[in-house]
Formats: sequence, C-alpha cells, structure tokens
Amino acid sequence: MDNLKEKTAKGIAWGAVNNGASQVLNLVFGIFLGRLLSTEDYGILALITIFTLLAGCIQAAGFSQALANLKPPTQRDYNAVAWFNIIAGFTLYAILFLCAPLIARFFDQPVLTDVSRLAFLAIPISAIGIVPNAKLWIELRNREQAIASITALTASGCCGVWLAWNGYGYWSLAWQQVIYISVANVLKYYFTGWIPTLPVDFSPIRRMLNFSSKMLLTNMLTVISQSVLTFIFGKLSARGLLSISEVGLFNQANKWNTMGSSLISNTMAQVAQPVLANVNNEEERQERIFRKMLRFTSFMAFPLMFGLALTAHEFILVTVGPTWERCVPLLQMLCVGGAFLPLQGLYQNFIISRGRSDIYLRMVALQIVLQIGITLSLSAQGITVMVAAFSALNMLYTVCWHLALQRIHPLPLWDVLKDVVPFAVIAATVMLATRYITLSIHTLWVLLLVRVVVAALLYYLVMRLLNVAILKECLQFIRKKP
Repeated sequence: MDNLKEKTAKGIAWGAVNNGASQVLNLVFGIFLGRLLSTEDYGILALITIFTLLAGCIQAAGFSQALANLKPPTQRDYNAVAWFNIIAGFTLYAILFLCAPLIARFFDQPVLTDVSRLAFLAIPISAIGIVPNAKLWIELRNREQAIASITALTASGCCGVWLAWNGYGYWSLAWQQVIYISVANVLKYYFTGWIPTLPVDFSPIRRMLNFSSKMLLTNMLTVISQSVLTFIFGKLSARGLLSISEVGLFNQANKWNTMGSSLISNTMAQVAQPVLANVNNEEERQERIFRKMLRFTSFMAFPLMFGLALTAHEFILVTVGPTWERCVPLLQMLCVGGAFLPLQGLYQNFIISRGRSDIYLRMVALQIVLQIGITLSLSAQGITVMVAAFSALNMLYTVCWHLALQRIHPLPLWDVLKDVVPFAVIAATVMLATRYITLSIHTLWVLLLVRVVVAALLYYLVMRLLNVAILKECLQFIRKKP
C-alpha cells in the first residue's frame, strides 16, 4: 500500500511538472502565434481538428485503456496492438487524403484541401507511437513522459513561430502539430527501448476487443463532445450565420480554457486509471483513493479556472493583444464550466477501472446529444448564448457522472459534495475578493500580476487557516524532495 501511495504521489508530481511546463510553453508560443496570426488563421485549422482527433481515436481503438486493465500486459499484447495501430493509422490517412476536397467543400473553404492533407499526417505518425506511450503510462513512468512532451513542445513551438514570423499563416499551425508528434514519438521509443516485431499475432486483439470496442466508440464520442461547438460554428459560418473570424475567436478562447483544465485533467489522468485498476478488487480502498484524488483535483481546479476567468480580460490583452479582445466573454464562460471537467475525468477513470466501458459509452453519448440539441436550438441567439449554455451543461453533467458511478459503487452524493463544494465556494469567494481589492488598478500588466499574486496568497491563507489536509500533504511531499 505504501509503495502504491509513493508511486501515485510521484506520478502526480511528475504529471504536474509535465503539464505545468507544457502549459507554460503553450502559453509562451501561444502569445507569439496569437500576435503573428489572424483570427482567420486559427479558424481555418479549427475546422479540421475534429477529423484529426476522431481519426486518432479510431487508430488507437481503445487499446491503451484495455492494456492498462490487463495484469500485466505481455510483449505479445503490446506487439499486436502496435501493428493494429500502425495499419489503422496509415489506412485512415489515405482515406482522409482523398476526402480533403470534400471537407473543404463542406465548410466552403477551398484552402482546406492542401492544409488538411499536411495536418492529417499527424495521424499515421501518432499511430506509430501509441504503444510506447501506453507502456510509459501503464508503468507510471511520468518522468520520461514529461521529458518527451516538453522537448517536443519546444521544438514544434519554435518551428511554428519561425514559420508564422515568415508569413506562412495557418501552415505554421499545421506544421507545429506534425513536428510535435514526430519528436515525441522518437523520444518515447528511446525511453521504452521497445519496438514492434514480426511475425504479427493478432489473437490478443480479439481478447481485448469487447472492452476496447466500447472504449473506441466512447473516445470518439468524447472527441465529438469536446469539438462539437467548433464543428457547429464552422458549419454555421459556411451558411453565413457566423463569420470564420468568430470561429477563430472561439478557438482562441477554447484553447486557453483547455490549457487550464487539461493541466489538472492530464496530471490526474496519468495516474488515475492505472492506480484505480490496481486496487479494483478492494472496493473500500479504491473509494478512499478516489475521494482523495477528488479532493486534490478540486483543490487545484477551482482556483485555477476561476482565477483564469477573473483575469481573462487583462490576460488576453497583455498576451495575444487587442485583436482577440472579443474572445474574453467566451473564455470566462468556458472557464467556469471547465473547472468541472477534471472532476468528470476522475469519474470516468473510476468507471473504466471497473471494466464498465458500457456505462462510460452511454454517458458520453447522452452528453453529446444534449450538447448538440442545446447548441442548435440556440443558434439564432448568437455565439455568446450558445457558449454560455454549453458551459452550464458541463457543470450540471458532473452530477450525472456521479449517478452513473453509483450503479457500480455506492458512493453517497453527500460525501462527494463535502469533498468538492468547499473548494469551489472558497475559490469563488477568493476571486470575488481579489476583484474588489484590485478595482483601483488600471495598468493592464500590473493588474494581471497583482490579481494572480493576491488570489494565490488569499487562497493559500484560507487553506492554512482551515487546516486543509490536502494542502498539508502537498507541502509534506514537497519538503521530502531532495
């Protein structure tokens, strides 16, 4: 138990380093690219994001999660999954290459034909690296994942900025994606020392198919859920109901919101399912671990996302400039809803660790139906109303995930509320207090800096005064480090 606790703590720590450094690099490169590129450049690449992500789900086919649930996966299992992924990845690229003109016609953007063919190269390249990435994830080797991710982000970000500086526009964003995946793959193969071998035996695929097929469909639905607004807005722009510039504004706002929420989500995702799956035969212990993860996630997610909403105006103006000021209200609304996404991710990992991919599938499918229905019903009201409704649904759907979990584990809602609500209330109160304390400051960069410092100090002091256990454990873990 102590060994698992130590591995979990180290995994979370390295996950935090990985995601923290990644978000800092994304911030730095995002500032440069935001000032060098136009709203239309971002809008063009946003239109094809859903195709790239869906193809990525299909090529992975849910086998990473299936491998994590094996005790333990063998070389034969890894090899079968690797060859399946590679064949699927190159097949999907060939299909999308041929379909590129149809995608361009669907969105009424002729430039998409050529740029999508470049961006879609990320699909077969990504397929080659799925199994090394899965090995690092299952073995909780988050240090190596951090090194690979940070190096790849640095290389791809520098290339993207250089291309944008030289006037390549949306091409710089496409090349950035391809270079990132290529560099990350090379490093993950180096760290694992693993390569696929011949002959190929696909019998392990059949053994994992029942679980992985549900995960495949669920992952595809998750991608649709995350990208549905961009896709709908892109089609509305083709019909003249929105401009491609508005699609770009939403994409910019959603990018910063995703960076914030994924900092917590990805940190926890790197350890949640492997750890919970490791104790899935011990229900009481599994619940204790889950609730501690829930408290830690709430402790981090609410101040981060509410803080980003508080500082959204000055943050956007100071970083990417006044060109993007119109995305501020969108970012604020997305951040409030985005604070609940890391919590939903934990529920999803708990359900998956029990092998119940069927429940996961139904929950994500229902969420998409609600998202599409609400968004389309409000399309005449404009982009702001649609985004507000989308964010409200993200908050409320957390309760639905809890009800789904209760079908397989009797976790009382009151216990979860005690774990989550205090952090949300304290974070919201701190942000309101910070706003009023800093009302007299009008210089943007000073206002941004002061609000960040004041909010962080207030939140820390409240946590210390309330003697919050999660804060004490985090400080103890930090002090133990050499």
